[in-house]
Amino acid sequence: MPEMSDVSAVAHVIQLAVAPVFLLSGIGAMLAVMTNRLGRVIDRARLLEARLTGASPELLKAVHADLAMLSRRAKLIGRAITLCTITALLVCTVIAILFSSAFLHFDASIPVALLFIAAMLAFFLGLLWFLREIFVATGSLRIGPQ
Repeated sequence: MPEMSDVSAVAHVIQLAVAPVFLLSGIGAMLAVMTNRLGRVIDRARLLEARLTGASPELLKAVHADLAMLSRRAKLIGRAITLCTITALLVCTVIAILFSSAFLHFDASIPVALLFIAAMLAFFLGLLWFLREIFVATGSLRIGPQ
């Protein structure tokens, strides 16, 4: 009969770990969006850098301004990616502690709660930096002939 209780304990831990696993899926989707945006910023910067050679002084000034804005965007999105990656690592740690506590029979409620709060804080800050990058991108948006 003890074997059945061990299986029940593992089944219970799996049930507890399902929510953090779904959270990891959402974080992964956000990371995909952010890395896509970073890739587009890098591609645009490379295109502008190619225009620097042989550019007129007025075009040179505009290209440098665009490159400065792209640099700022890249830094913001880089910080957002870092924070969201930290979030994913913290959630993975929560899942590992849940399973460890089931096998080693210790109370993991406080470490799990603290790690989950830290993960949500990191995710909040990552989304905030992502929003800042979007504001910079839309603030510099120019549509139509210049």
